[in-house]
Amino acid sequence: MLRRDAIKSIMMGLSRATVIPYFGPGVLELGQRTVPASQASLAEFVAAKAPVPFKLRKNLTAAAQYIENFKHRKTLTRIMSEAFSASAIPTSLHCTIAQTYACPMIVDVWYDDLIQKALAVRSNWGQMQGVSHAEHPGCWHRCMHADGTVAHDDEAGGWDTLLYKPLGSIAPEANFIVSDSDFVEILTEIDIQTPIPQAVQQRRTGRHFLFLGCRFNTQIDRIFARQIMKRSSGSHWAILHEAPTRNELRFLTEQNIQRIEMPLAEFAAALLGAADSSDVRAAS
Repeated sequence: MLRRDAIKSIMMGLSRATVIPYFGPGVLELGQRTVPASQASLAEFVAAKAPVPFKLRKNLTAAAQYIENFKHRKTLTRIMSEAFSASAIPTSLHCTIAQTYACPMIVDVWYDDLIQKALAVRSNWGQMQGVSHAEHPGCWHRCMHADGTVAHDDEAGGWDTLLYKPLGSIAPEANFIVSDSDFVEILTEIDIQTPIPQAVQQRRTGRHFLFLGCRFNTQIDRIFARQIMKRSSGSHWAILHEAPTRNELRFLTEQNIQRIEMPLAEFAAALLGAADSSDVRAAS
């Protein structure tokens, strides 16, 4: 009964634009997986494209830093672009969220462009992407219209939906926050919110977050989620079928994130069924 009530609250919140979907790489496992769907698989891809010491091959950020140091940043960007350049189709979850619900903001902490493709049927949306200081010195993010052209930050206020990609994305400019130095730059400032765009800070206020395909195994995962959620509402949800680790469980408790123990595919099917019913107000 508790799970059913939580799902009902989520669907109601989505229909009322009070819930912010927060996509992680695990969402890609619902589809064809033509691009890396986890940090581990991406680390493996990166290490296969350039010589990396054996002890670093399973550590994505360290492997990326090694390539940046010894093969140049352009090589790292090229490898990352290659990893996510394969044609991939948005999953049913991407499409249901993007095309049915009038979400004021969607957060996606992976490098693919599936949510952008799902949003393409709509017109009044745009995105903000995190960028590396190695390629954009002194800049924390790039702001872009739905067609990929550069936008000014103050234009984001007029968008129906703001897509926030804090780690960057393959599209439209191939921006990637991935190396140790990329994260050091951000983590030294994120506690005072400097890297997080004002438009994101405004749209999260008073709203709930819904974590989809996310794990909080690493400190970076937890820090980003915590700081993006800051000053939002006091309750959130995570669809997490797998048993959480001790650190994950502590994080969920501290942030008042209710774990809904069900497979993501099952939740996606339930959401799609609700979207097809008269209980949900479709996005305009």
